[in-house]
Amino acid sequence: MSMPKGHKSKNGYATVTGVGKGYREIAEEMTRSGHEMNHATARNYFLRAMQKLAKPVSSHSDRSMEELAADPRFQDAIATIIRDGGCISI
Repeated sequence: MSMPKGHKSKNGYATVTGVGKGYREIAEEMTRSGHEMNHATARNYFLRAMQKLAKPVSSHSDRSMEELAADPRFQDAIATIIRDGGCISI
């Protein structure tokens, strides 16, 4: 489902400026490697993966896994865990 024009998320947008690739760059790379893809498809694949990671968290939260997966703060937390080699300090 596309976002309404002018929609602004409550917690902003996840950005990867200077850190990684955006949806458009991912789609271009996939197309170059022989897998036809546009930026919306890259975003959908990414959000589906985030939903799988958010599912166990959502069972301990009042938020749905879809809502958690789309939250830039959740995405940033997952990126930090991956970047740190899976180690989290509490």
